[in-house]
Amino acid sequence: MPTLASPPVGRFAPSPSGPLHFGSLVAALASYLQVKSSQGRWLVRIEDIDEPRSQAGAADSILRSLEQFGLLWDGTIWYQSQRKARYQAIFDQLYQQGLLYGCDCPRKAIAAMGGLYNGHCRQRQLSPKHPKPLAWRLCGSSVATEFDDLILGKQQLEPDFCQEDYIIKRRDSIFAYQLVVVVDDMDQGVTEVIRGADLLNMTTRQQQLFAQLGAAAPVYGHIPLASSSPGQKLSKQNHAPALDASQAVPLLLQALQYLGQATPTELQSASVSELIAFAVSHWCLEQVPKQTEILLN
Repeated sequence: MPTLASPPVGRFAPSPSGPLHFGSLVAALASYLQVKSSQGRWLVRIEDIDEPRSQAGAADSILRSLEQFGLLWDGTIWYQSQRKARYQAIFDQLYQQGLLYGCDCPRKAIAAMGGLYNGHCRQRQLSPKHPKPLAWRLCGSSVATEFDDLILGKQQLEPDFCQEDYIIKRRDSIFAYQLVVVVDDMDQGVTEVIRGADLLNMTTRQQQLFAQLGAAAPVYGHIPLASSSPGQKLSKQNHAPALDASQAVPLLLQALQYLGQATPTELQSASVSELIAFAVSHWCLEQVPKQTEILLN
């Protein structure tokens, strides 16, 4: 079991590509309960770095839903779209250290490599002034293939995926998730991350990037994905229905049951704040199902 900081700092970091749905609620609730059960701070960050995918008004809708479901954050909201200069500074640092290289390989070529990039451009030394737009990749050869998960225990990941030279700045000049999530967690002092199992295989990449930036990585725990059918997680892209605030208590009870937590009958008549207070005081991480997916009825 990884060592937990005391008091901890956790976070929930949704992308504003649509309203919150039940899968989002489960992730937010698990993250909130884990940190609040240890008197820690819970931060909310809007991951809007991919601005073309962001929907107008979605960030405000997400924040309003969190409030309606009793998940109240500490401190100010961070927006990735306001932090581009910080990401560029870290990019420049990694470039000066010789850890990045430009890549002009099209998707078709990467598909021909079997879907995982094989380092084709590593020795080509393409210039930032290259006439074609470049993606920028981080050398990933020293990324570990295993880590200890707070929920799932020791995890063994695919070596080829872990050691792929992955993109941290896209050819359209948008910084990639792998870079911004690490920089944000580092700058916010996040000590633990509870998130969906769809991000499980990203963990050691992120741990390695923390090390390259001279910072301690958070501990990670991955909850099972809420899925409508095998391999089909609830998501905005799959048109999962938005949360209905008028059903906050039943939905919170369903989310707690999903997470393996106690839901005594008397909670059905509780207020949202009473339900959240009960859930914080009775939170048990060990009861969260140790699997990567749960099918909803």
